[in-house]
Amino acid sequence: MEWKAKPTRQAKRLRRNLTNVERALWRRLRDRGIGAKFRRQHPIGRYVVDFVCIEAGLVVEIDGGQHAEQRDRDALRTRYVEAEGYRVIRFWNNDVTENIDGVLSTIASALAKPSPQPSPASGRGSPGKTSN
Repeated sequence: MEWKAKPTRQAKRLRRNLTNVERALWRRLRDRGIGAKFRRQHPIGRYVVDFVCIEAGLVVEIDGGQHAEQRDRDALRTRYVEAEGYRVIRFWNNDVTENIDGVLSTIASALAKPSPQPSPASGRGSPGKTSN
C-alpha cells in the first residue's frame, strides 16, 4: 500500500488493524510456522508490504477485491519492491480463506527456491546500495 504518511508509522497502524484474512495467515506464519521468520506490515521504501521474510527476500501480498481495479498501481508497487531485491507473490483473499494450506504450500515452495536477486539482508538488493 502506498502512503503519504511515513511508512513506519503507517506500518504500525496497519499491524494493529489487520484484516481477518491477514490475521488468519499471520497465525500460521508467525513464530517460524513454516520454517522461516516473517514480519507483518513491514515498510520497504515508500510501501508497506503485508508479509516479508527478509532472509529469503520474499514478500507475500494478500489482495482484496479493491486490487482488481488497481492493477496498474499494484504492478508499479511490485516493480519497486522487486527492485529492492525481493520476490513478490500475491494471493487473493479467497485463496487464503478457502485454501490456506495451499497458500502455505506455495509460500514454502517459494522459500525453498533461491532468489534470482541478491538478498535484501545482504544490502545488495537495490541499485546504488553497497554491502559492507
